[in-house]
Amino acid sequence: MYNFFVDEQKRQGQQFLIDGSDYNHIKNVLRMREGEKLFVNCSGASFLCRLEEFKDGAAICTILEENALDTALPIKIYLFQGLPKSDKTELIIQKAVELGAFKIVPTEMSRCVVRLDDKKKRSKKERWQSIAESAAKQCKLNYIPEVCDVLSFDKALELAKTLDLVLVPYESKNGMQDTKSALSLIKSGMSIGIFIGSEGGFEPSEIENLEKIGAKVVSLGKRILRTETAAITALSMCMLYAEMNLNGEE
Repeated sequence: MYNFFVDEQKRQGQQFLIDGSDYNHIKNVLRMREGEKLFVNCSGASFLCRLEEFKDGAAICTILEENALDTALPIKIYLFQGLPKSDKTELIIQKAVELGAFKIVPTEMSRCVVRLDDKKKRSKKERWQSIAESAAKQCKLNYIPEVCDVLSFDKALELAKTLDLVLVPYESKNGMQDTKSALSLIKSGMSIGIFIGSEGGFEPSEIENLEKIGAKVVSLGKRILRTETAAITALSMCMLYAEMNLNGEE
């Protein structure tokens, strides 16, 4: 079943009006017909709806069931991703959304090869946010994760300080035991930051500064992972832990 997002202003009583590019997608690409069902997400809530008609450039959808779909994790994961080369950021954003990330924070780190000027940062952010929205539709999230502005490492640290727990996959002295201990700290409702270095990894000073704000250094196993693989692996571990241990927790 297809999944779409609308603003609160597009709700009229027990109906939603879907217009713009989504209207064209529904009518001319998907070729949906009156009577078909779809999910409409509005203000973080998911509604099961029936397509009633196409009228004045909008798809009119009637609400059948409220709070029909809840795919959000019981925690909010912030992915601080060191800017990688090429189009790896696009892949990371897509997979991060599928794995339940709440926000993606592209971060400039000392060993990043990629350096973006302000113009490129704006255009990249628009592209990245579009990818996040498409991924959210595909995996039936009831919200669109935000791709933040590209932050310097220092500003990323300031944001990380506001979170409940920060994890840093790096050279963990106790291996997976450190990972197990860190995951056990996660409780329902917490905000969790995950810092992933770029291709060149972290500078030792960056790890020191992360540890100063209370970040937990963890392991992702005995193998050296590429930055995109490390991001997906770390998110997967947190997602699985939350899904297996926290759903339904008071």
